[in-house]
Amino acid sequence: MPAMTKNNDMIEWFRASTSYINAHRHKIFVVLLSGEALADKNFANIVHDLSLLHSLGVKLVLAHGARPQITAALEKAGSKSSYHRNLRITESSCIETVKQTVGGLSISIEALFSMGMSDSPMHGADIRLCRGNFVNAKPVGVHDGVDYHFTGTGRKIRTSAIEQQLDQGNIVLLSNLGYSSSGEVFNLSAEEVATETAIALRADKLILLIPGEGVLDKKGDLVPSLTQEDARRYVDSLNQADDEDSRCLSQALQAGLRAHDNDVHRSHLISFKSNGALLQELFTREGSGSLISNDNFDLLRDATIDDVAGILKLIRPLEENGTLVIRSRELLETEIENFKLIELEATIIACAALYETSDDCGEIACIAIHPQYHGNGYGHRLLSSLETTARKNGLKRLFVLTTVAAHWFLEKGFAEGELNDLPQQRQQLYNFQRNSKVFIKQL
Repeated sequence: MPAMTKNNDMIEWFRASTSYINAHRHKIFVVLLSGEALADKNFANIVHDLSLLHSLGVKLVLAHGARPQITAALEKAGSKSSYHRNLRITESSCIETVKQTVGGLSISIEALFSMGMSDSPMHGADIRLCRGNFVNAKPVGVHDGVDYHFTGTGRKIRTSAIEQQLDQGNIVLLSNLGYSSSGEVFNLSAEEVATETAIALRADKLILLIPGEGVLDKKGDLVPSLTQEDARRYVDSLNQADDEDSRCLSQALQAGLRAHDNDVHRSHLISFKSNGALLQELFTREGSGSLISNDNFDLLRDATIDDVAGILKLIRPLEENGTLVIRSRELLETEIENFKLIELEATIIACAALYETSDDCGEIACIAIHPQYHGNGYGHRLLSSLETTARKNGLKRLFVLTTVAAHWFLEKGFAEGELNDLPQQRQQLYNFQRNSKVFIKQL
């Protein structure tokens, strides 16, 4: 029976992913593969996931970096390079080592995408990866009296050439090298290459693979969605830290912000260390990373004591018509930590609560959506978020009591149950006058 439940969960997830598959097909995704990501043990799985995206009709442009690999190669050669404004100063004595290192990495990536053994996830994929002089560059020059030598910046992205390759069904691979009209080779920031390429192609998504899970709040919880203002605040705070993960996250946020300012609608920050994080972010409502989006004007968050008045205003009409159980202000203040809400332009438009009724069981209650926003998926977002919280807290099943929303809960994977299926304590509190139906969902 447990195996059957697991299989059913997989089947339901696969079915639920259909809408995302349809939405992503024929779209252009630009993916940043930092040097740190290339060096991680999970990179082979990332290649498999990118291959899956390609097989589903996503047009992929991959931009890879080489910072740690270049540093190691220079040290091995007895050379050192310094940084200014977080950019490597690439002197003439270093550029040959840079070219060799980056070229070797590009070849290694091509090899990984060429796998096709019968026991490989890429069996039968027949992926064609193409490289070329797609990035025109110029020298950074001298800043603050510092000569960057062969460190460059993007001048032009040859979009027509890239689009031609994408239309032919190829994956385009870009490196952190750019080429000048005089035939020189420059060392560029991989973040810049990925961002400027996404902007030039008017990409549907910029995907930035980072060491961490994403942006974390002060409590250490993942921030799944960010407004432009939120992202800038986090950049300011991260710039005060001096660890490598903070540097990577700050650069990714800055890249996402620049893309956002230039009509790239969505930038995703996803961990390259977590197996399957890319697929989870793109094919599930819960996601796995942090999203900067220019249409992200609503906010899903935990409720606080300051939200009591707004929640009461939202639920009162539903209490008055008998849809919801009446809650006093005092009770709501006591239970506020159980609530999640969706806020739109400083107005609470949806809420729901999760109560842990026993060691392994929780109750979903008080789901309320403002009438103006029915049909926009807010109820599903809240339910998915509460289910994620329940799993995180070790709950094995959820139940709900409802008088009018039976069909909706059936659509969300709940099954009709009996009063005896409820925890003993909750059975004793059952209101027979309301005659609510019981629905159960195994997590």
